[in-house]
Amino acid sequence: MRLLPLLLCSALVTPATAAEIWVTNEKDDTISVIDIATLEVTRTIPTGERPRGITFSHDFSRVYICASDSNAVQVMDPATGQILNDLPSGEDPEQFVPHPDDRHLWIANENDAVTTVVDTESRSVVAQINVGIEPEGMAVSPDGKTVITTSETTSMAHWIDTATHQIYANSLVDARPRHAEFTADGAELWVSSEIGGTVSVFKAADQSPLAKIKFEIPGVHPDLIQPVGFEFTPDGTTAFVALGPANHVAVVDMQSFKVRDYILTGRRVWHLAFSPDHSQLFTTNGVSGDVTVIDVASEKPVKTIKVGRFPWGAAMRP
Repeated sequence: MRLLPLLLCSALVTPATAAEIWVTNEKDDTISVIDIATLEVTRTIPTGERPRGITFSHDFSRVYICASDSNAVQVMDPATGQILNDLPSGEDPEQFVPHPDDRHLWIANENDAVTTVVDTESRSVVAQINVGIEPEGMAVSPDGKTVITTSETTSMAHWIDTATHQIYANSLVDARPRHAEFTADGAELWVSSEIGGTVSVFKAADQSPLAKIKFEIPGVHPDLIQPVGFEFTPDGTTAFVALGPANHVAVVDMQSFKVRDYILTGRRVWHLAFSPDHSQLFTTNGVSGDVTVIDVASEKPVKTIKVGRFPWGAAMRP
């Protein structure tokens, strides 16, 4: 008769899994796992060579890592840190995006000037699509019908039909486009241009330009203002844009496309990830080898967390 109370007691004291931020360290060939509750690194996990892009499956049971110099996308069990298998990603995978079907990965292969589509279940290449020179950024529309690849040297965003694997439009942007994202409603596409120093916004329905966002930071030379990664708040009001060696994140009003403020970070801020409740924003700072934690409500940095050498990508695990 005492068995049931003991089991209930045991269940009550079982700790819940803490939410985490996973950060790729491209010079260390590792991932640093940050506990969001304590803001401390709790695990350092080895990966293939030069990990950069990182994303989770929709159910968070798998984590995908672009091991660029290993020419592979690695599939990892996030609970154990064990590499389960490598996917045939093509040469030098840099960034990727999972399709809403949670089965296909769309991967930018920088050295091959192609976008590779991989079936994660059969571990096979479904298609390779010729794009511009040095593809990097990847985005998928919320309805899954369109994938974007940005090509750094060609200075374009390529609009790809996911059903036919054909490019149906090309949008010219400023020099060296790095990152792309659709807004949550799918109405807009945003593309950052690192050397051009701008973020271009397009109307998704007809690919027409809506705005070009520019940045000016007092005391910072314009050549150092290099937009790379960015994230949107869930309510669609604010975009946070990492500005590379300018060592700041820009706060942009998404309705007026105006910069509202700048937040100081570590050196060479590259990519960003929100906490699950979007109350905190984590930035990867490559040169200083750390992560800046930003309080979203106050738009102020609250902590710096040391990670590995040259942190690059970031992803949240709830």
